[in-house]
Amino acid sequence: MAKGLQRITPFLWFDHQAEEAAAFYVSVFDDSRIESVSRYDEEGARASGRPAGSVMTVAFTLDGQRFVALNGGPTVTFTEAISFVVNCQTQAEVDRFWEKLGAGGQEVQCGWLKDRFGVAWQVVPTVLVEMLQDRDPARAKRVMAAMLLMKKIDIAGLRRAYDAA
Repeated sequence: MAKGLQRITPFLWFDHQAEEAAAFYVSVFDDSRIESVSRYDEEGARASGRPAGSVMTVAFTLDGQRFVALNGGPTVTFTEAISFVVNCQTQAEVDRFWEKLGAGGQEVQCGWLKDRFGVAWQVVPTVLVEMLQDRDPARAKRVMAAMLLMKKIDIAGLRRAYDAA
């Protein structure tokens, strides 16, 4: 493997919004940037039905993780079968990522949302995993029950369920 090359890179198929989506994601996460943009040449345009010179792929980095976005057309769409987990240390982080990623999208349940491009995200406080793995099954069960009632995860609500007698 070439030096500096990431072994596994998520590759996201968009209809025509690859550049817009990459710019949006880069604005949400720290340590993020657009790495490169490639365009359809005449041959690629003929094969894809895309205009020559239009954006084909955008390579970008989010919080140190490399991604590629492709303008591949409307035949493939996103589902919740693949999602990206954003691990958060604080409620402020949960709130910030939930608000930014969810803007123009759809809030789902249990910390899941779909952004305005249809990509599924899970905005999860790390304390949730710790609570769900507690040795006391009653505590873990109360936390799970509380989480199932939430859209955006509320750490204080989880803590109340966890500490309940």
